Amino acid sequence: MPQLTLDTPTGPFTLTEEDGAITGATWGAGPVQWTPLLTRAADQVAAYFAGTRRSFDLPVQIAGSEFQRAVCARMAAIPFGDTVTYGEIAAALDAPAQAVGQACGGNPIPLIVPCHRVLAAQGLGGFSGGAGVETKVWLLRHEGAAGLLI
Repeated sequence: MPQLTLDTPTGPFTLTEEDGAITGATWGAGPVQWTPLLTRAADQVAAYFAGTRRSFDLPVQIAGSEFQRAVCARMAAIPFGDTVTYGEIAAALDAPAQAVGQACGGNPIPLIVPCHRVLAAQGLGGFSGGAGVETKVWLLRHEGAAGLLI
């Protein structure tokens, strides 16, 4: 699978492509293999961090259960600068908030599928990407979101 790593303010960020779709994104260094889709994705991620892009227009393929895909679809619909709670997604999907939290933590394409925009009822909640909650705080500040919490 082709992968491309780019430097971001939150550390190296690696994108993975498979069958014409982005299938993974992780913080950490990886190989550099340019493809047209990975180039487009890297350009969009760079523009997000530069403050000139608020959403991603990329084909994605979410691996996992139907529930995982449903949670990722809900996260993908959260606009730049907005947040929702695990409980709000849970109510929409008629599922326990803890299961939503686990699905958020299992998001294979963080940032592009913005799991950082999902908060706990009484705080930030967790974040499995980058440097953990510190990366989540950086991303929320970048978007001007959750001002009372951070």
